[in-house]
Amino acid sequence: MNRRDQIKMSDAEIAELLDGRHTMNIATIGKDGRPHLVAMWYGFLEGAPAFETYAKSQKVLNLRRDPRITCLVETGDTYDTLRGVELIGTGEIVEDEDRLLEAAMSVVDRYHGLPPEHLEMAARALMQKRVGVKVNVEKVVSWDHSKLGGERPGGL
Repeated sequence: MNRRDQIKMSDAEIAELLDGRHTMNIATIGKDGRPHLVAMWYGFLEGAPAFETYAKSQKVLNLRRDPRITCLVETGDTYDTLRGVELIGTGEIVEDEDRLLEAAMSVVDRYHGLPPEHLEMAARALMQKRVGVKVNVEKVVSWDHSKLGGERPGGL
C-alpha cells in the first residue's frame, strides 16, 4: 500500500470531519486567473457543504464568471495530527429565499449555538443582501496523518 492510500480517510471519517465545527478555506478563480482564497464558516444545504456571503463579494463575482471552486477543511497542529478534506467542484449560487434560509440556519446553528426559537430570526437577519453558495462536489481528496503511526516522510 502506498503512502497516499495509507492516509486516505473513509467516507465516514470524511463526514465526521466535515460535520465538525471548523472553518472552510474557499478558493475561486479571479478575473486575472489567480486564486482568490478566503476562510468561511459553513453549513449544509441539501446535504452538501454551503455558506452564505454578500451577493457582491469577490467570491460570488468570481463564481458567476467561473463556477469552479475548491474548498479545504483541515485540523491538526503537529504533523502526526494533520487531517484534511479537499472538495473540488462547482459553486452554485443560491438566491431562492427558502434554500438560502436553510443554508443560513445551518451556519447559524453550527457556529452560534442559539436556542431553536431564535435560530430562524437570526438566520433571516444574516440573509440581508446575501446569497448562499452550495458546493456541488465532484471530487474529494482526504488525508489523516495519524494513520501513519508517527512515521514522518524523509526522516523529518
